[in-house]
Amino acid sequence: MPDLADLFPGYESKWINTKSGRIFARVGGKGPPLLLLHGFSSTHVMWHPVAPQLAERFTLIIADLPGYGWSDMPESDANHTPYTKRAMAQAMIEAMEQLGYVHFALAGHDRGGRVSYRLALDHPGRLSKLAVLDILPTYDYWERMNRLYALKIYHWTFLAQPAPFPETLVGGAPDFFLKEKMASQTKSKTLNEIDPRALEHYLAPFRDPSRVHAMCEDYRAGAYADYEIDKRDHDVGNKITIPMLALWGDAGIASAAATPLDTWKSWATNVTGSPVDSGHFLPEENPNETAKKLMEFFTAA
Repeated sequence: MPDLADLFPGYESKWINTKSGRIFARVGGKGPPLLLLHGFSSTHVMWHPVAPQLAERFTLIIADLPGYGWSDMPESDANHTPYTKRAMAQAMIEAMEQLGYVHFALAGHDRGGRVSYRLALDHPGRLSKLAVLDILPTYDYWERMNRLYALKIYHWTFLAQPAPFPETLVGGAPDFFLKEKMASQTKSKTLNEIDPRALEHYLAPFRDPSRVHAMCEDYRAGAYADYEIDKRDHDVGNKITIPMLALWGDAGIASAAATPLDTWKSWATNVTGSPVDSGHFLPEENPNETAKKLMEFFTAA
């Protein structure tokens, strides 16, 4: 297999020690720190179409979540603790501290968005601003699950099944699973908007059984501990208080369950948002509009 393409030329590569193992990140650009976190089926590479514009004003730290990409895979337990979004958020804080950043801006897509809003709820003093891409809170997804929505995000329940059931099935045809799932979530229902070089980065972990297990642990945490952690915040009325931006694909996942901005207004006191002409993968399907909206938000006084 050929070497994976470097889609961040000129960026530094960092392996950063944390209690959850080493976090891999690419670091480049100039200006205040902006941490970018990817979602499921992707790696840090998903940000490459928008990075050039954002790097003009920000030092970008583009990281792989624990268990994903080139970051270490922490050993799990019966409660999937290392793969809770709370634990992942703590790992990101440790990684940023190792790089010299105790206060930073943050944007997350999909699973990375879940890590991002959990970090904002647990550690609000760490963040200047928060952006989430094509998600609603985990609590809301599970509470609003109906027939049509369950068909759209079937992987939530499938990947959360006990090991080794989903691991074995995904491992039987990893390329087929990833390509079909990603295509079903784009607006065009194809992979035409996904850079083939980036797709190779995404396929590599799915060909590694240990990586597939780590990703399943992420979804098991989402079905149990993450839901309960969210529910506690929901029930006591804890809210995100820093400036927040919610973006979603007009043909994406979040918009299928509810009006995303209305939902986020029940979780945040200072949130704005809008749709992007896109499916689920905003930075790759519509990088110009996504970068423009992120830039406007993060540079506003």
